[in-house]
Amino acid sequence: MIKSVLFDLDGVLVDACEWHYLSLNKALLEVVGYEISRNDHVSKFNGLPTKVKLGMLNITGGDFDKVWRLKQDYTVEVIKENGKRDDVKIELLSFLRENGIKVACVTNSIRETATLMLEVTGQLPYMDLLISNEDISKSKPFPDPYNKAIDALALNPKLSLVVEDSPKGIESASLCKAGLLWKVDNSHEVTKENFMRLFCV
Repeated sequence: MIKSVLFDLDGVLVDACEWHYLSLNKALLEVVGYEISRNDHVSKFNGLPTKVKLGMLNITGGDFDKVWRLKQDYTVEVIKENGKRDDVKIELLSFLRENGIKVACVTNSIRETATLMLEVTGQLPYMDLLISNEDISKSKPFPDPYNKAIDALALNPKLSLVVEDSPKGIESASLCKAGLLWKVDNSHEVTKENFMRLFCV
């Protein structure tokens, strides 16, 4: 019997990959004069913290700080413009709460944007815990974020389910203490119906 579910955010609870792509490219173009391709964002950068992405792009010094700050500002703008209540996720989260299952969001995003994403989609009130990349020293693909959530909520790891979509997130989930992993292709698969079909047997 599952006693807790630890959700990734981007691509699992919200479909935010495009939001991050647009906001990062807007910041890159403004500061360093170039963009990354959509294919590169999906294949190389998806699921990584912005600071890691900028390191991979060899952006340093003042440009690093400018791009990072602008990216966060533009992400907030994109979320506010495009975010909307997600009744499908709320149905799932309500079901979990009604059945006494603890819920956490574990993300490589910073706390400000993660909180805003959960807020605009109506999911924030259902979270027992939010772990952002500001809460740990090693982000995904390291296991630290999920292990911190398990420890903070005093969960039974064997009865904890991680829900992930990206390669970096799946690696983190595979290395952490949690005993169960639900790999999804996108946020549209994360529904009450699918959860019950797979795990309520």
